[in-house]
Amino acid sequence: MTIYFYGADEAPYGCFSNFSAHGVNLDGHWWPTTEHYFQAQKFPGTRHAVLIRQARTPLRAAELGRDRSRPLRRDWERVKDDVMRRAVAAKFRAHADIREILLSTGDEEIVEDTTSDHYWGRGRTGTGKNMLGRILMRTRGRLRAGPDGAPDRGPRR
Repeated sequence: MTIYFYGADEAPYGCFSNFSAHGVNLDGHWWPTTEHYFQAQKFPGTRHAVLIRQARTPLRAAELGRDRSRPLRRDWERVKDDVMRRAVAAKFRAHADIREILLSTGDEEIVEDTTSDHYWGRGRTGTGKNMLGRILMRTRGRLRAGPDGAPDRGPRR
């Protein structure tokens, strides 16, 4: 079975969305959502990044992050996957409730069910890269492996 997700308010898998209200503490700041963090990383060290972090909603953070009147960091295409991996990992480490939801998916494929994004989701044709789904599955595997990368065999005695 494939697990599809999209809206942050869709139970039980809405928590997989970057718009879900599960904040993270990264780079010395509190980010209300992983969307806030991801979008701000396009403009590190700028006033625009601060405005994105302070945006009232993840939608507003996304709009500000997609504002092409601002110059993107030069290496964005090279680092964007790592930025997303870091945000997603921090989110699921910080929130036990959604970590359990992610781990409960077993080995099922996880797909961001969006027709508008061929890179992060499945895209209009269903043949998108699904990078967010892939990052979620990788995060699930790492969480399952335990903190040191070895399989988690329960409490140590």
